[in-house]
Amino acid sequence: MRRVVSVSLGSSKRDKVHEATVLGEEFVIERRGTDGDMAKFKSLMEELDGQVDALTVGGADIWVVVGERKYAFREILDLVAGVKQTPVVDGSGLKHTLERETVRNLQHSGTIDFAQERAMLVSAVDRYGMAQALDAACPHVVYGDLMFGLGIPVPLRSYKAVETVGRLFLPIVTMLPFKWFYPTGEKQDRREPKFPAVFEDASVICGDFLYIRRYAPDRMTGKTIITNTVRKADLDWLRTTGLRQVVTTTPVMGGETFGTNVMEGVVVTLLGKSPDKVTTQDYLDVLKKLEWSPQVISLDAA
Repeated sequence: MRRVVSVSLGSSKRDKVHEATVLGEEFVIERRGTDGDMAKFKSLMEELDGQVDALTVGGADIWVVVGERKYAFREILDLVAGVKQTPVVDGSGLKHTLERETVRNLQHSGTIDFAQERAMLVSAVDRYGMAQALDAACPHVVYGDLMFGLGIPVPLRSYKAVETVGRLFLPIVTMLPFKWFYPTGEKQDRREPKFPAVFEDASVICGDFLYIRRYAPDRMTGKTIITNTVRKADLDWLRTTGLRQVVTTTPVMGGETFGTNVMEGVVVTLLGKSPDKVTTQDYLDVLKKLEWSPQVISLDAA
């Protein structure tokens, strides 16, 4: 039995253990929250080192990417530095493959014609595969990195602008405390709507669901959200907003969808490769074997 554990800076109230069969392999998949406690996160990572097949970082990113440049949040990198035996992933490798393919799949299948839509991606540096795919497919995209990451009321209206701003800010931002830019622990459950105009203007809202839920207005009538995974309680709330549909990017495994970091842990385990040796083609090959496609959840029909 393979074992993948996601250690999260999010709330421990959402902890769960799930068994699944993936491509003929039996997996135990666990999610263990540390309520934003950095010391507990580090300790749990080191305790599990050598005991499981893959460790994944939940509720945080190690890596952010802009253009061809990759930056690590120093604080999160330090938290996993003590893990010496077990592969550690944060979902960034698979995220950039899977979410790029999601936009292409939705366009190709006719599910969403991005040429006719107005998209808003809450953070492009967190999801550069999706950002670049939207840049290619959609003529009207707003990137919310400055607004939602730094609180600066400036929408970026091209991926070129994201690259310019990212190269300016990311070397500094990634040296600062992670909680300044992304909620941890119980703060992940709080809603603080802001910048309503960019939500109102968009017909398709994309990216990290914690950011979307935290900052979105109470009404999103007729809109679509593209994100990685949502829980039942999230869908219940989204129905109250008037949202038309949700598209999730992660595959169904054993009847459930998991966060991208968890999915990347499973893929790395299946491949038996060090994370830094896994290629984009490796990810695509596994996704093909899983017969992956985006999951479209219609809230109108619920």
